[in-house]
Formats: sequence, C-alpha cells, structure tokens
Amino acid sequence: MAGKFEVYEDNAGKFRFRLKAGNGEVVATGQAYSSRKGAHDGAAAVQRAAEGAKVLDVEEK
Repeated sequence: MAGKFEVYEDNAGKFRFRLKAGNGEVVATGQAYSSRKGAHDGAAAVQRAAEGAKVLDVEEK
C-alpha cells in the first residue's frame, strides 16, 4: 500500500501535514501553516523534491 499525506489542524489552530507509510506509521511531518492551502502546497513541494532524491550520509560536528 502506498503512503499518503494527511493535512490536519493542530491544537494551536495551524495547519500541518504528515506523511504516513503504507502501514500507517508517520514518517515525516511538516511545519505549521496559517492556512489549509499552505499545508497542501507544502506537502506538494515535498512530493516534488523527493522524486529522485538521493539519500546521503553526512557528519555533523
């Protein structure tokens, strides 16, 4: 089963998105947006950015 983005209103009245894997586990969450459309646009931006994205190991100091 494919993953899905869910857009929801948080307790502060802001809108967020979360990406759920096919098994229902939340694998990513978005920032708070002032509008539902903003959250939808944010989720769409993540979809576009993730297509073909590489996974890189980085060292942070």
